[in-house]
Amino acid sequence: MIRNYPGFPDGISGDELARRLSNQATLFNAGFIINRAAGLTPRGIGYSVRLADGAEVICRSAVITTGAAIRRLGIHNVDRLAGKGVAYGTTVSEPEALTGEDVVVVGADPSTGPAAVALARHARNVTVVLRGGTDVSLSADLVKQIERTRNIRVRVNSQVVDAYGESRLEGVIVRHRVSGTTEAVGVHGLFVLMGAEPGSAWLKGTAERDQDGYLLTGPDLESHQARAQAWPLDRAPLWLETSLPGVFAAGDVRHGAESQVSVAVHEGAIAIMLAHRYVREQAAIGVGAIG
Repeated sequence: MIRNYPGFPDGISGDELARRLSNQATLFNAGFIINRAAGLTPRGIGYSVRLADGAEVICRSAVITTGAAIRRLGIHNVDRLAGKGVAYGTTVSEPEALTGEDVVVVGADPSTGPAAVALARHARNVTVVLRGGTDVSLSADLVKQIERTRNIRVRVNSQVVDAYGESRLEGVIVRHRVSGTTEAVGVHGLFVLMGAEPGSAWLKGTAERDQDGYLLTGPDLESHQARAQAWPLDRAPLWLETSLPGVFAAGDVRHGAESQVSVAVHEGAIAIMLAHRYVREQAAIGVGAIG
């Protein structure tokens, strides 16, 4: 459920919101091709987007909104209880909802430590499960803060291997990776914070990405000197513009993006306006006609 999107105070599922948005776009004569992008290459005065079935779409400008897939544990019972006590993500958005409950936090994402501390202000007990040691997964400052928090327990060299509960999560099974021993931990909340995989692999070697694969845009390109030297236009890249002039990125696929649906929608709207601006610029200097 998405609970922080304007206009839906009771929340709305991602599927339902996507359906409504696509229906609304159709009313404005937007066309849809149900396929997967497999590559993007310069083509004349624009670009060619190659699709998975071999077809291609020729465009003057493009906006990349392929998002980022949340990494999952791949455990059937955990996935079965997603939304019923199990939450996948990169942050904990409503820690107060677990007031008085026992919860488990899993992951090696930078958000793991702060999430545990935030949950500890409301939950009765917080167990952090780390595959490695605290020195690998948490910063020194966070380790000290967690040590001072009495209701946080850290289990190192451990992993969640199963979950149980019928209509909602009732507990998880934690296994120690060295000894092999297992333990049932009764909890009503499991937060899996293992980061996300940006949908940009199809642009590898084409557009500049950061070390985690997120697309670099606008000012973030300036920190990559090699890219700055190759930028072909007299002006600097626009805010959401990638290393390819006229190709923009919005939402979770973009480096530094905030993982909120409302922010992604805002960036998408801005990216479309910038794409129109780019096409007008090209037309003004006599590079093709506006399409």
